Formats: sequence, C-alpha cells, structure tokens
Amino acid sequence: MSNHFTGLSLGPPLGDQRLDLCDLYAFRSPSDPTRSAIILNANPSCDEFHPDAIYRLNIDNDGDCLTDIAISYVFSPKQNGRQTFDVYLARGAQSHSPEAVGEKIVSGAEVSFGPKPNIVRAGDFTFFTGVRSDAFFFDYDGILALYDTSGGRNFTAPHLGGKSPWTGKDSNTEANVLSTVVEMPTSALGGNPGVRIWGRCSVRNDGKLVHADRAGHPSVSSFFNTDETKEEYNASEPVNDRERWLELFIHLMGHTGDYTRDEAITAIDAHGILPDMLSFDPTKPAGYPNGRTFADDVINFRLSFLSKGDIPPDGLLPHTDTLKEFPYLGTPHSK
Repeated sequence: MSNHFTGLSLGPPLGDQRLDLCDLYAFRSPSDPTRSAIILNANPSCDEFHPDAIYRLNIDNDGDCLTDIAISYVFSPKQNGRQTFDVYLARGAQSHSPEAVGEKIVSGAEVSFGPKPNIVRAGDFTFFTGVRSDAFFFDYDGILALYDTSGGRNFTAPHLGGKSPWTGKDSNTEANVLSTVVEMPTSALGGNPGVRIWGRCSVRNDGKLVHADRAGHPSVSSFFNTDETKEEYNASEPVNDRERWLELFIHLMGHTGDYTRDEAITAIDAHGILPDMLSFDPTKPAGYPNGRTFADDVINFRLSFLSKGDIPPDGLLPHTDTLKEFPYLGTPHSK
C-alpha cells in the first residue's frame, strides 16, 4: 500500500476505498525471461472493484509522457458474492482517451474472491483480477511516530534528528489487496528498450469521468502532497508533472532534507521522480527505481531520499508468501 493514504486527511481518494490505488509493480517473469508482468493493486478493504470505475495501466514507450498502450479493466456490479471483469486494449492515438477504449480482449471473466486464482488468457496476454496477499511491507506505527500529520499535512512534516521511530513490526503481514495482474511478451511493451508505466483509477460521477487516483513511483503522492494539493495531483497527467509540480517538490525537499534547489533537482532527475511514472527497462535486472519487485523496501528508499539519508532504515524484510509463478502475489489471508 505504498500509494495508500492519497485522499484527504490520510483517507482514500474521494472517500472511497474502492478507488484507492495501492501499489504498482513491473518485472520480468521469473519463469520466462521473454515475458513481463505489470501489477496494479487497489482497495485494501477487498470488498469489490468499483463497478463505475476504470482501472487502467498506461504505458509510454517513446518517451513523450503520453500513453501509447492502455490496458483498461472494468467491472460488473458485485452480486451474490460474484463480480466479472472485461479488459480493453488500446494502442496509439486511441490510447490517449481516458475511457475504456480499444479492442475488448477479455469479456465477462470471473474476479477471484477465494484462494484459487482464476487465470484468463487472451492471445499472448495473461490476466488475473481478485483478492491476493499484499506484498507491501511497512512499519505504520513508526511512520506515524515520525510525522506530524495534523492540519492536513499528511506525510510531509517529519520529525528529523531524533531517535529512530521504528518499532521493528511489519504492519502488513496479514493484509490482502485487490489486484489486477497482466503478463505479456516483453516485446509487446514496445520500448527501445525501456518504457514508463503509470496507473489510473477514474470513476463516472453524474455522467462525467473523474480521475480519482494515480500510481507511478511508490509513495510519491503520499509523501509529497498535503490536503491542498492531493486532489489536483491525483487528477493530473504525467505529461504536465514537471511544469506543475517541480517547484512544490523542491520546496518540500528543502524542509525534509535541507536540499538546495540544485541538489533537489539533481536528486529528482537522478531517480526520474518527475514525471511520476515508473520506469522499467526489461534488459536490466528489475528493482526499484527500475520497475519494482516485491523485495524492494520502497519506504526506506523514499524516506532516505526525502531526508538526504537522515532517516535510518526500518529493518523490515520482504514477505515470504509471494509466488514464482503467475499471478505472483500470494494466496489471500483468511479473515
């Protein structure tokens, strides 16, 4: 849930957990090096996918920060404990539309709410949607001790220079999440060789499609935005990130890590934070900031980045229930 708490006052976007994008992962398949997986997780409450929402993967493969490939998931209303999903695949100019457009390559497939994953194949693509064990690990009590979250600050005001806040306890060992997983031939990404990926969740409200949340780099939205900027940030597009958000990021990093302006810009550029899209070069080993794997301690990475190394590591280890085969996330925990 590294992209969690992206709504106002550390709540879900637009006050609805179903619209909350939690994590984005990208890596080559451990069982087939010619294929790559992209995982977009949402809704830590795990009750359902929003039936009026579009959960969407955007892939930029030519470096212009615009979508070249869009994979859109849409869901039926949940009835009698069951929900189905469709998948649309759009390429080129058609993928620029925020709607679920393109070829419908999956129709009426079952969402998995039990331990056995329903795996759906459509040509060279393999899909899964449903409840899985959450692979994200973090010390939530430690983060709360580290930050002053009053007054709509969210996670932007750390207490620096004091004793370590960490409890040594992973707050997410029994957590589940709703997941969308796609695996495809790496060649289908179309990069030369790298791509940039970001997730979007939009919901139809009174006939209008509202952009509720987005996910690119882990924990950027949660740690760079206050209540004053969150909703605008969630609704904005990566192509505009540099112009709109660079000064805000520089200002924050001056407070959290005593960065000079030039130092902040250098750090932002070194890690490709703006635009807020996850870079993935499949010819190199995956590991954040090149894609993201389940073993990456992205909270340590982000807090060290923000504080210029002042905040010590949390000492947590990755979860051990992840899988080497599709859909990669572990069997959901019993509640």
